[in-house]
Amino acid sequence: MSAKDKLLLAARDCLLAKGYAHTTVRDLVAASGANQASINYHFGSKEQLLTRALRDLNTEWGELLFAVLEEPGLAGETRSRPGDQEDLWGRIIDSIQANRSLWFVNFESVASVRQDDEIRGMIADGQKLARVSLARAFAGLGPDSDPEAVHAAGSHYLALLVGLAAQWLTDPEHAPTAERFVAANVGSGDRR
Repeated sequence: MSAKDKLLLAARDCLLAKGYAHTTVRDLVAASGANQASINYHFGSKEQLLTRALRDLNTEWGELLFAVLEEPGLAGETRSRPGDQEDLWGRIIDSIQANRSLWFVNFESVASVRQDDEIRGMIADGQKLARVSLARAFAGLGPDSDPEAVHAAGSHYLALLVGLAAQWLTDPEHAPTAERFVAANVGSGDRR
């Protein structure tokens, strides 16, 4: 494995274990076995290395989410019945619990948006893809659907997803179950 690959792997591991803000050059050197100069040689800076690893992790997060949303046999079908949505939200909750570090990194990356246009663009692109997938999974809106309807439904479900994930990451003992989450949405008039 090349020094560059070792640094990327070390950056990934450090991001998952410590987060962006708490990963130091010393951490990266210790985890990779590379020297400090190799960070600048291959990536230009610690921040550029971490941003590259963050991009890879963000892609991995998206792939996990999309896999949950694309259950075989249900892709493209509207999950308007509470039981269908309950199953889907339950699988999302399971994915959050199984991949907590990855979700934390994703949330932490949002805090970097203020200072880093590359991360902002990466997150914005990911949100576009997430809106389309969420609109398809929850509202049955596919490629031939009205783009405004896809955007509206996708934005709605993305907001629900982010809020649900925040609760499961910060206070899992009191976070809503899929059943309660769907019941509250159905009870509030969300009948998609």
